[in-house]
Amino acid sequence: MTQPSSPSPTATYRLQLQPDFPFAAAERAVPHLAELGVSHLHLSPVLESVPGSTHGYDVVDHTAVRAELGGERGLRQLAATARAHGLGLVVDLVPNHMAVPQPAGLNGPLWEVLRDGPASPYARWFDIDWDGGHDGRLLLPVLGGPLGDELPHFVVAAGDGVLRYHDHAFPLRPGTEELPLPRLLASQWYRLAWWRLARSELNYRRFFTISELIGVRVEDPEVFNATHGTVLRLVRDGVIDGLRIDHPDGLVDPGGYLARLHEGTGGRWTVVEKILTGDERLPASWACAGTTGYDALRHIDGLFVCPQGSGRLFSHYRDFVTPLADEGGDWEETVRRAAYEVVTHDLAAEVERLVRTAARISGRAPRPGDHAPWALRQALRELLVRLPVYRPYAADATRAATDAAMLGRAATGARGAFRVPEEARAVDLIHDLALGRCPDEPDGDGGHGDTPDAADRADRADFAARFAQTASALHAKSVEDTAFYRYPVLLSACEVGGDPGEPALGPDAFHAYCARVQRDWPTTGTVLSTHDTKRSADVRARIAVLSECPDRWRDVLGSMAEAAVCGVGSGVDGAGPADPMVSWLAWQTAFGLGAPAGGAGAERVAPAVLKAAREAGLRTSWTEPRADYEEAVTEFVHSGPCGPLGAPLAALDAELAPFVRANVLGAALLHLTMPGVPDLYQGSERLHTALVDPDNRAPARFRPELLAELDGGAAPLDLSAEKLRLTATALRLRRRRPEWFGAAASYEPVRAEGPAADHCVAFCRGGRVVTVLTRLSLRLVETGGWWDTGLRLPPGGPWRELLTGREVPGGALVGLSELLADAPVALFAAE
Repeated sequence: MTQPSSPSPTATYRLQLQPDFPFAAAERAVPHLAELGVSHLHLSPVLESVPGSTHGYDVVDHTAVRAELGGERGLRQLAATARAHGLGLVVDLVPNHMAVPQPAGLNGPLWEVLRDGPASPYARWFDIDWDGGHDGRLLLPVLGGPLGDELPHFVVAAGDGVLRYHDHAFPLRPGTEELPLPRLLASQWYRLAWWRLARSELNYRRFFTISELIGVRVEDPEVFNATHGTVLRLVRDGVIDGLRIDHPDGLVDPGGYLARLHEGTGGRWTVVEKILTGDERLPASWACAGTTGYDALRHIDGLFVCPQGSGRLFSHYRDFVTPLADEGGDWEETVRRAAYEVVTHDLAAEVERLVRTAARISGRAPRPGDHAPWALRQALRELLVRLPVYRPYAADATRAATDAAMLGRAATGARGAFRVPEEARAVDLIHDLALGRCPDEPDGDGGHGDTPDAADRADRADFAARFAQTASALHAKSVEDTAFYRYPVLLSACEVGGDPGEPALGPDAFHAYCARVQRDWPTTGTVLSTHDTKRSADVRARIAVLSECPDRWRDVLGSMAEAAVCGVGSGVDGAGPADPMVSWLAWQTAFGLGAPAGGAGAERVAPAVLKAAREAGLRTSWTEPRADYEEAVTEFVHSGPCGPLGAPLAALDAELAPFVRANVLGAALLHLTMPGVPDLYQGSERLHTALVDPDNRAPARFRPELLAELDGGAAPLDLSAEKLRLTATALRLRRRRPEWFGAAASYEPVRAEGPAADHCVAFCRGGRVVTVLTRLSLRLVETGGWWDTGLRLPPGGPWRELLTGREVPGGALVGLSELLADAPVALFAAE
């Protein structure tokens, strides 16, 4: 943990800036958000990006603030207005990549590289393998078909020195303008190619598998300075107070980058979008306040999943879907198959670059391994698919032992994939290189007494970095973007940072996590909804209730018999196989959104279900879409879950409303009072039901008049108003008493006593605030309620409940049926 040089936020509020919601719109929202109780606005990327972008992660110019949002003048005006209302600004920063836009001239540095090749001063900016085939040229996979078929669509504007292809424009290498078209194309520093060649022939690093985003070499100090100069100037000028770092796992050396950034910002509060899995810990050496908070999301959500019920729900899912083990029937098998598919298909180019590097290193070794390319390729794949985390950190001494043990276990499994033990030695080579070691040398001191030359050292450093970067892309694409969509048992668990194989977590695990965060990363970020979550927190809260009533869910689907399953059309007569998996997913999606029967909501549910089907890649995909299948799925959503057949969902919704309320309010209160800095996504201070992007990236809508009514004493009339009151109460308390929640505060579990104790989660912050909430409320009711279960508030007090004003003496055991008589949550303070 690195303590920020300036006060940490007490809470941030994320705004998705876009042309329809520019700086001026954010400025108009400042008075309301200040009244809500946050301390900082959290802005999506503000630098110049592709025109019309609704997210801003496709940066084209690091030197300018985005004109479509209002430019630097608009940003400074927003900062001034925010400051006048006591708010600061936190900005999302994208160091890993830039856009490959159309036309390419929108990205000035890239345009110069395309024109002048490796000799361009900007060539060092981009992660390009000029020796990776294509006769020393950069592959640009932008053509709609094979080159020969697309030749008639090229236009040479010789006077402008530009080659045009539909909406694309590319610079011509000086002196080639008058050449015949075939020779002209062959004479450029780039090779224009069919888009399908990207997966196997690409020779630049990209963001995951998105060829429209090219990797930037921020590890180069000159590139860092050039790409961060504007943001750091705005930090020095007091316009920006903190940073969120996008995708640090794409960088060569995340720790080194953060150290340089820490120095450049003077130690401003910074969080990183690092997704931790299982028991993984954030590297202690990183100069940041912590993560953006997906690890907190996992621990909050897990509390509201019933472990027994989720197991029974899986049994019903298996009966309904009848999936193969590696197509959604078993979580680990599903992940492994998805990983093999991604590493052999989508990331083939990245793997081949590693194969070439490993072969060069092996050939220079004092005892060359005679490793065939196929053996190196297989060793790479087998190691990569067995990594349980996003990536190792070979350059980070604080992770050395952990990563060595992890890669050692992966290597043991990878060797078993080889029939000939001697050929399995390729695994040993890849294992050592991934850890930054010389071949055959566990201490990495040079190999058999020889000192590696500069080329060998460069190759070994390059291999370790690229192995880690490829591992990160593989994990994201195979788990988040594939397996999550092939294992839709309980959709609330299929979330960034989540574990669908073990969706439930108990109070002890939550308390242990919070104690560790308070000790190690007390000002880390925490989130429940973001621009990247596949379902908002309130959608997940609704779906989680199904883990408490799996038999009711089975009965709802069973009541519709064959109509519950999507029949997939194919061929002339429209007859085709049914798809129970997408049907299960569609019904849960509609329930989570609360889409009423009669068709309303279908325009949101259908695109989300189609996106899930394409990401799963079992019946259709982004690159090989099946029109008949997708039409059938869309029609099913309109007529089934969001149509006349969806009436049973409405009945179930009404039946489960009290328990949904408990989940929504309980998760919100945990998020707002647990250790860390809560980040609220736009609109989530009220009931916020959103699905995967683009559904969750619509321009923000605010209700300042509703907050004013509640502040005036009006009682909440619905769950949305109730959540708003709770949120404002907790946020204002954090802002008024930051010492109760910050780095110097404390976290102590408060244990309930009695037969229903596991249904209560309570803790004390700073000795002055007590959070109390109900978990698994449906199961609680079914077992008779709280009975004589009580909670003993800490000594001192009196403790005043901030939502109702009632007071409770300290040290006394109070029955939870009395303590939570008005609501499933309570927030006490001893001021």
